[in-house]
Amino acid sequence: MDIQTGFFYLFSAVLLFAAFRVVTARNPVHAVLYLMLAFSQASGIWFLLQAEFLAITLVLVYLGAVMVLFLFVVMMLDINMDIFREGFWKHFPLAASLGALIALEMAAVLMGGFRLTQAPKAVLAAGQVVAPVSNAKALGILLYTDYLMPIQIGAVILLVAMIAAIALTLRARKDSKAINPALQVRVRAADRLSIIQLGVTQAGLAPEPPAAADTTEKKS
Repeated sequence: MDIQTGFFYLFSAVLLFAAFRVVTARNPVHAVLYLMLAFSQASGIWFLLQAEFLAITLVLVYLGAVMVLFLFVVMMLDINMDIFREGFWKHFPLAASLGALIALEMAAVLMGGFRLTQAPKAVLAAGQVVAPVSNAKALGILLYTDYLMPIQIGAVILLVAMIAAIALTLRARKDSKAINPALQVRVRAADRLSIIQLGVTQAGLAPEPPAAADTTEKKS
């Protein structure tokens, strides 16, 4: 067994263990952490299969953004999981049946075997054969030659969705203390301080008479 096969079995074993712990962990934070471990091991398997683009995308998108967001939401909400465990045994037969069905389907696919083919030595782009390139570069050549129009349409759709999301959430809040910068620039010094002369509205208090004790001491 070569070193590549050894790493494949190592990543696969850790991936299966992490996936099992995602389902069985009682603490949701631990489940999210085990899911992050499973994604990292899947990324290592993608690297072994020479699909570096998918591996890097899995790390950047899921481990770097999605899973961090999941972990933040789970820790912020602090959900009481005891409520969700009350009907576990009630739904267990249906869940076990679905799990057994999926396992049988995967076993049927694995027993059928796969066609082992060599990695493509060259990529065909715009009707011409290009020199051997990496997986990410070959994907980029295909995306920006044969599939340039779908990529542009997808980019426009995402741009419209982003602008619509900003427009829907950008509302003037009454409790906001934000100040318009244009008003700050046009402010004058006279507007900052105003001196107002006010008349006397209450008469002064009369002086208090001396205490009786002090008068007696002086006479003595």
